[in-house]
Amino acid sequence: MKNLKGKVAVITGAASGIGRGLALRLADEGARLALSDVQADGLAETARMARERGAQEVHTELLDVANKEAFFTYADKVAKHFGAVHLVINNAGVALGATVREMEMKDIEWLMGINFWGVVYGTKAFLPHLERSGEGHIVNVSSVFGIIGVPTQSAYNASKFAVRGFTEALRQELEIEGSKVSCTCVHPGGIKTNIARNARMSPNGALGRDKQSSADQFDKVAQTTPDEAARVILDGVKRNKRRVLIGKDAYVIDSVQRSFPTLYQKALAIASKFGAKA
Repeated sequence: MKNLKGKVAVITGAASGIGRGLALRLADEGARLALSDVQADGLAETARMARERGAQEVHTELLDVANKEAFFTYADKVAKHFGAVHLVINNAGVALGATVREMEMKDIEWLMGINFWGVVYGTKAFLPHLERSGEGHIVNVSSVFGIIGVPTQSAYNASKFAVRGFTEALRQELEIEGSKVSCTCVHPGGIKTNIARNARMSPNGALGRDKQSSADQFDKVAQTTPDEAARVILDGVKRNKRRVLIGKDAYVIDSVQRSFPTLYQKALAIASKFGAKA
């Protein structure tokens, strides 16, 4: 997958953020795009921008990745429309800020449906089509929160750790089988997207921090643009990397976890406690 010109690339969560960045980067390389999201206006805008950037073809569809039947139907439709599928990027994701005690089960199920099951459905639905195309690559987007646990992010952590384990196991299975399909797990750090502002929060905030202050804090630490994230991801695909870290913060977090696998937890707990009082 070193040359993406003319290749069929599927991207979920394409209406904004990293998904839009990927669509535009792939358009620059002359790829044919199958874009999906639940946000109609943003999806249409991404498609318009991709066509202006040189995408050979753009197919869009409203898709809830947590709907298993809809996802499998979508995969068959895309394969039939394009005649082949070469790259699948399971990017759609949501956030939830709440302690384990305060979060509601319906919110956990909502998040897991998108962040984890959406990745599973996308992988399972498209894998046969990728194999029939003779070559292919799956990109599953985890997070740095798939590397460390963070207070108020237990559900998000659970989903992203699950994506990591699922993808790492899949990569090994494909290699054992001698498949011409490969996969990569992506761990972005702080990316300048609206995920924090669109997150669900417990009614009284999470550990003393309300949604607005949490979003403002995220904006301060999010240093990487979606375009740069997309560049790093596609470079990882071309190099067939197992893991892709995005942003200096991701490398720092990965290093800290490796060096202090339990001590980092105590440090985060202390920092969060003082932050809540501030």
